[in-house]
Order: sequence, then C-alpha cells, then structure tokens
Amino acid sequence: MPINIEMPKLSDTMTEGTLVSWRKQAGDTVEIGDIIAEIETDKATMEMEAFDEGTIVEIVVQEGTKAPVGAVLAVIAEEDEDVSVATPATAPAAASVTKAPAVPAPVTAAVPTPTVAADGSRLRVSPLARKVAVEKGVDLTTVQGSGPSGRIVKADVESAKAAPAPAPSAPAPSAAPVAAAAAPQGILPTVGADDKVTPLSGMRKIIAERLLTSKQTIPHFYLHVECDAAPLMALRKQINAQTEQTGGNKYSVNDFVVKAMINSCEEVPAVNAAYNGDSIVEFANVGISVAIAVEDGLVTPVVKTAQNKSLLEISQEIKGMAKRARDKKLLPNEFDGGTITISNLGAWGVESFDAIVNPPQAAIVSVGGIIEKAVSIKGEIKSGLRMNIGLSCDHRVVDGAVAATYLNAVKKFIEQPSLMLL
Repeated sequence: MPINIEMPKLSDTMTEGTLVSWRKQAGDTVEIGDIIAEIETDKATMEMEAFDEGTIVEIVVQEGTKAPVGAVLAVIAEEDEDVSVATPATAPAAASVTKAPAVPAPVTAAVPTPTVAADGSRLRVSPLARKVAVEKGVDLTTVQGSGPSGRIVKADVESAKAAPAPAPSAPAPSAAPVAAAAAPQGILPTVGADDKVTPLSGMRKIIAERLLTSKQTIPHFYLHVECDAAPLMALRKQINAQTEQTGGNKYSVNDFVVKAMINSCEEVPAVNAAYNGDSIVEFANVGISVAIAVEDGLVTPVVKTAQNKSLLEISQEIKGMAKRARDKKLLPNEFDGGTITISNLGAWGVESFDAIVNPPQAAIVSVGGIIEKAVSIKGEIKSGLRMNIGLSCDHRVVDGAVAATYLNAVKKFIEQPSLMLL
C-alpha cells in the first residue's frame, strides 16, 4: 500500500512548515533513516528522516512551499504498487499549501509530470515510467498505457515522443514601481534592477514577528555595568593551559558568563521569571537560552536545569548545541524550558548593546567584548581589561532595584571567578 509522507509537527507551537529542500526526488529509493527533506519550522530548520522504505513516486509539495502540519508532502510506494490508491488523498493537502514569496525569475522551459489525465481521471503510472518521462521530456497525458488497467509503463514512455518545450512567455512588467507606489511615501525607494531582493525565510519572518511583538507589548528598560575582566581572563588562561596538556575541554569566556548568570539567578530568583497575565511565574529551574547565530538568523537552544550543572557540563553542552545549530541538527525539545537568555556579541568587537527581551522571558543579558583600556586603580592610571554587561528587562516583572541587584551579582562572579568553581 502506498504511504503518504506528511508534514511533521516538529515543535509544540508549530502549525505549518516550509519545505526548504528535497534531498530525494521522484523515482529515488529511500530507506528508513534516510534524510529526505529539510523543513523550516517556527524555531529552526531541521532535517526530516524517512520512517518507511520504498520509492518516492510523487512529490506533492515543492521546495519553498508552506504546508500545514499533516499535509501530504510526497508519496512512497514499492516499484510494483499501484499509486493511484494513495494519490487522491494528496489533493486536499496540496490545495491547502501556500507558496512562500519568491523573487520573480526568468521563465525556463520545463516539462510537467502530471498526475491527472486530460479527461480528469487519475493517471496510472509506474514510478520508473514517471522517472523516464522526466528524463526524456515526455508529457504523460499524451501517452497510452499498455499495462494492467491502462497503466503507463516504461516501454510506453520510451516509445513516446518528447513534448515540445513551452514557448517563453513575455516578461511580466516590473512590479517594483507598483510596490513603491503602495508603500508609504518616503519609506522605500523604488527597487531598481541592480538592487538585491531577498525573500524573507520562514525563520526571518518569525524573528521579525516575535521581536516586533516584544518591543510593542513589553515595557523594556536597560541597565549596564562595567566589569574588571582581568581575574576571569587569568583564571581561564590557567584552566585552559592545564586542559590543553591533557586534551580536555577548552573553556570560552561565554561559558563563564553563563555560569555567572546561573549563580546570579539563584541569588536573585525574581529575574528568573515571566509575566503570565494576572500573575508572575518565578521558575524553580534555570534554563539559559543561548543565542546562536546561524546562516538565516539566530536560534536559542536551552541549557536546561542549568543550576544543577558544572562549568564543564555547561561548556560541553553549549559547544554541542552550537555545532548542531550549524548542522541543522537541533531537536524541537532543545528550545523548550528557557527562563533567561544570553546574547554575546563580543566576538564581533561590539563593546556594549541593548538586547530585546525574548518572550515570554523577563530578561536577557547582553555581553560585549573584553577591551583593554586605561583605568584608575587606587588613584593610579593603569592598563586594565574591561567587559560591559547589559541587562534588558520586562518592567511588568522586574523592577529597577531588582535588576540592578541581579546585574551586580553577575559582575561579582565575573570579577571573582573562583566563586563559580565552588
């Protein structure tokens, strides 16, 4: 019996997904565990594995297309199966998908691989015949099947003539002037031929929507402190020198800042909280959402129950999450449980910045780079290492004095890093 491949629900908040790319095509054989497609969810782009084996006989949803959870994406069948049993179920799902916006591209000749005959009946085509039709450029609606019940087989396609390539259509008039006219005067200049237009990816749209909602609905306020980073850098250098000799873990500055945040959440639990309509939820566990830059934007996987983990466990977990983020291997449950976020732009040479709160959390810590500068120490001007730590808060949950107490706790652990090793 042919099997429908459906859009999976890859996160608890996912209602639809975008089929980014097919790793397998019609006519390809798949085995259980093969990566067959990349799906973009509301949280990340993830690889989709095959849970059945056979041959892909039909691709229903094309690349760059959105489809709701449960929609049929493709059909798998054995070589000798009659796929007409499965494909009628694909029609409603196919009708419900929506094409993601795309930049207009030049029209190129393409031969269709139809699933419906000229009289409206369902085409009965073997998978191999369909594949040969694509390769030879044969229009299957013009082929008379010689197989059982009129099914089109490979021999029928091989003896058929290739379909003529469609004549190129006249280029559509540029939509740029229309778009410019529709936009408020002075907001967007007319888009020219040399301008680069990149459609928003699903991830980019979600980032835009959530951050806009955050800024519009959360009353933000911002605090900053400057920390003496010299003790932290000295301890980090000493620890990494020891681990290098034994082939152990190498610690980043970010690892220590995350640990400082965790310890500070235990000292000032009112920051480890969220607004919940008519109540404030103060979380028992600390979940650190780590902002990781990826090709299309950023993702925020979570170090869960972080208060129970050592500096080594935190460091190794963040390294693993960063690698899986780059390889698009993060799992949906890795985004759950975050109670406070860290965003570190120090590696890009940024000294300080104000981050946007990551809803429904109440606070996000922004970390700048470590800068060597002249500082006054007991009345003498000396060279010092300074790091700016910022805190953005939801004022519905956190008041200024509480935020300042938390931020000074983070400063304490950075300036006395040995406290984090106890």
